[in-house]
Amino acid sequence: MMLPAVNFCGLEVTRLIIGANPFGGYSHQNPARDQEMRAYYTPERIVETWEQAWKAGINTMVTNNETPHVIQTTAEYLAGGGPLQWIAQINCNTTQDMRAAIDRVVEIGCKAGYLHGGFVDQLYAERNERALREYISHGQSHGIPMGVAGHSPAVHDWVNSLGIVDFHAVCFFNCGSLHSGKGDKFRLADVFEAVQCIQRLEKPCIGYKIMGAGRIDPLMAFEFAFEHIKPVDVVNVGMYRGDRDMMVEENVALVRDILVNVIIQQRQP
Repeated sequence: MMLPAVNFCGLEVTRLIIGANPFGGYSHQNPARDQEMRAYYTPERIVETWEQAWKAGINTMVTNNETPHVIQTTAEYLAGGGPLQWIAQINCNTTQDMRAAIDRVVEIGCKAGYLHGGFVDQLYAERNERALREYISHGQSHGIPMGVAGHSPAVHDWVNSLGIVDFHAVCFFNCGSLHSGKGDKFRLADVFEAVQCIQRLEKPCIGYKIMGAGRIDPLMAFEFAFEHIKPVDVVNVGMYRGDRDMMVEENVALVRDILVNVIIQQRQP
């Protein structure tokens, strides 16, 4: 049975999306953990994980467009009729042309796309409104919803003031290029600022890194996220089955139970 879903920019999206950082070895913990994840997640195991997600009740996945074995597996999965719908995280390190990167993910079959958080952080630092408008408009010209990720509420407030995106992907931790000291910094106080940002954004949001890249208990993280994001919002969670083979099913079960309670609370006067 599918998890509760929302109308997310015209797409029916389950409130839990499966992410892909573990697939590419982006643990945000340490190099040894990165390598462990990369070794575990062969293309076959990636597809197996998507199949588990679909059977458990998730209908949407996120992957980036530049990790070679992940984007190749994504393309083959969708070409073969894989049922999960794809929201693409888009960067242009390999093409040096964001428009071409957008064209490629549309060709592969994404249903929506958002610009990578580090890329948007840089546009914000430069206040490069022209480039942001150009890339968002280019994606929207293909008929897909376009959004931005970002590692700081300030980034999203700036983008929101321009009124050009369809959605935001908001990091629960300011752990990216704009963080004090930069790098993988996880400060618990960040999550409160992140959910305040989500609540003031009128556009739908994808919350990500809600567990601080494995630093927070899943039940605690899911409860906090769903109690503080808007009813139209969803969360994106990467799942490393090398730790527990049934992690996908366990996370879905947690979310299913939590959403029942959240819905009941929202209906109370």
